[in-house]
Amino acid sequence: MNEHFLEILVPAIGLVSGLIGAFVGLQNRALLAEVRKDLAELENRITTRINGTYVRSGECHLREENMHVRLDTLMQAIRNRNAASD
Repeated sequence: MNEHFLEILVPAIGLVSGLIGAFVGLQNRALLAEVRKDLAELENRITTRINGTYVRSGECHLREENMHVRLDTLMQAIRNRNAASD
């Protein structure tokens, strides 16, 4: 009777141990996925905030060049108007 009990108990303990291990593994995967999702959201918020706060240098050069073109056009228009009125 004792041997029969051990023949059932040992595989049952192994089965329970395997199920617990699988459960813990799934919990770890779920937690890792949640952490990765939170990290991605945080990264997106940081990137959005940086892009909204700082202007890239190339963008500054384009704005400056555009401003010079507009000022030159305006100055030329004023010169033409003054020349026409003289």
